[in-house]
Amino acid sequence: MVIDKLYGRLALASFLSLSILPIPAFAQADPKALPGPTDAQLMKLKGIYEDLHANPELSMQEKRTAGIAAKWLKDQGFEVTEGVGGTGVVGILRNGDGPTVLLRADMDALPMKENTGLPYASTRKGTDPASGRETAIAHSCGHDLHVTWLMGATQILAANKDRWHGTVMAVFQPGEEIGEGAKAMVDDGMVKRFPKPIVTLGQHVLPFPAGQVRIASGPVLSRSDSLKVTLYGRGGHGSGPESTVDPVVMAAATVMRLQTIVSREVSMSDGAVVTVGSMQAGSSANIIPDEAQLQLNVRTYDDGVRDKVLASIKRVVDGEAAISGAPKPPLLTMLGQFPLTVNDEDATAEVTEALKQRLGAERVVPASSANASEDFTVFARAWDVPSVFWFVGGTDPKQYADAAKAGTLNELPSNHSPEYAPVLTPTLRTGVETMLAAAGRWLAPGTAGSQAR
Repeated sequence: MVIDKLYGRLALASFLSLSILPIPAFAQADPKALPGPTDAQLMKLKGIYEDLHANPELSMQEKRTAGIAAKWLKDQGFEVTEGVGGTGVVGILRNGDGPTVLLRADMDALPMKENTGLPYASTRKGTDPASGRETAIAHSCGHDLHVTWLMGATQILAANKDRWHGTVMAVFQPGEEIGEGAKAMVDDGMVKRFPKPIVTLGQHVLPFPAGQVRIASGPVLSRSDSLKVTLYGRGGHGSGPESTVDPVVMAAATVMRLQTIVSREVSMSDGAVVTVGSMQAGSSANIIPDEAQLQLNVRTYDDGVRDKVLASIKRVVDGEAAISGAPKPPLLTMLGQFPLTVNDEDATAEVTEALKQRLGAERVVPASSANASEDFTVFARAWDVPSVFWFVGGTDPKQYADAAKAGTLNELPSNHSPEYAPVLTPTLRTGVETMLAAAGRWLAPGTAGSQAR
């Protein structure tokens, strides 16, 4: 998940929308539950998680992880297709008449060094395709946990076919961090090669109390646009700047001006973020280079706001280049995009009630929108079906409560931090239970919940 900020107050609108949703009819049933994971299964899953955590793989390079997932699915009796969209894995488990439900987990890690101090911390290195340089690799976003959750859920579904009917489609997706994996799988004929699901379901670990789940209908994750700006100057000797057009100064002025777009051009009622994450220029202290590059990221929830912000970026970049006397206009190149993640209202109501039945209502909390982005909804859009995406807490509850009391929540390690690692108890069990509860709503109507543990 590409993340700028994960914390925030619960949105009143989200709370109100959930509180007035009609209770689905299945909530009145006395279900024969899909069982949760046993202690022995959790121990097995813990070992798998630790292995995945210690052996992360970069986006679109997840061959080892994909192999582990594929073998697991085959062992559970799934029909398995490997290499979908590169390294994607799709497992199909047919169990009589009924709907098809897509369950998704992303597999890729990040080009960064881990600093958790865990005995199974990653020491892996690889080549970052974006830069061509060697980099440390770490599962600092929790995708290793997502894979483990789905493996646990598929095992339980496969072992309890007398308790549900329909088809399970388990999708282990590559390349979420760069926004390419879901699209690559769809471009590889996923819609034509596999049965159409009635709903797509996914989840993500986030830094709030472990054991808690957050969910809401409507927009839950922002749209993301990443772009590269190349600023052109005229190089020369550092001792004679008067004969040059310095792209370093041009870039510095551009960065400062870009920061005024949100603060001075976007209404406080419209959410937007503009981040300059990279600025590169030059090779020596006494050489003025002939170009500089910026990499920007934009987060928005509204297409109109997005268009306005992108237009303002171009205006600022072109303007600063003109003022600096650049020999030619800047070049703006789109690097990647993530769609807006919008939870279907009716399907979210069903999942929310299923989660409450299984976990207890006190553990299911309304979610607020986050300035994070996902490509999960690419699957739902390709099939034109509803999707639901929810969040599972992974932070020690006492640590979270202490930080909340001290006003230091923003100092807790979060996704993409080198110190981030979810606590496994009860996070591992919770993620398996939530996936079973959500899938069970469609695969086993009336069997959404088991007794809360």
